[in-house]
Amino acid sequence: MISTIRDDIDLNDQTLGLKIAAERLSIVRYVFLVQIEDGIASASQRASLEYADAVLIGWPETDSPEVVELDAAKLKTVREQMGMMEQYIRRFSAMERKGDVDGMTDTLIRITERVAEVRRLYQPGFPLPTFAEIRRVVQDEWDEDMGKIDPQEANTTADQGKRETDEADSQPEVSEA
Repeated sequence: MISTIRDDIDLNDQTLGLKIAAERLSIVRYVFLVQIEDGIASASQRASLEYADAVLIGWPETDSPEVVELDAAKLKTVREQMGMMEQYIRRFSAMERKGDVDGMTDTLIRITERVAEVRRLYQPGFPLPTFAEIRRVVQDEWDEDMGKIDPQEANTTADQGKRETDEADSQPEVSEA
């Protein structure tokens, strides 16, 4: 049986899942950031990044009084969440190799959800936002930012269609001579 992987890791430490979850999400978040930094990030890309940030912000030290001791059932749940997180990280890595940024965006959300569940177990009093909450705020900000770049783009497709119809209706008819 393995008892030591690294000198700084105690495999019997009940808070090991808390440490690993934060480290893994931090790495995946950074890889994602590198992938999207060359262009203008879409609202969904921004939202997935901000969701990861929200889950990582103020991450507790393992000896924090906010971190609770887990019973066997909760430790089992942590292991299950960590297993799912690792499966998503493998998918994320495959998508990175293919250059599938949209897939990476969705998968970062799934990874972050798993890490958020681990944090909720260890730090039950910490209010974590949902992705839907973050997405709404980021979408509003993105719409506003796009409106500053091109005010026409800030309008909805329906508004644009009405505007184009009105413009076409106001043009004098051209007769063929």
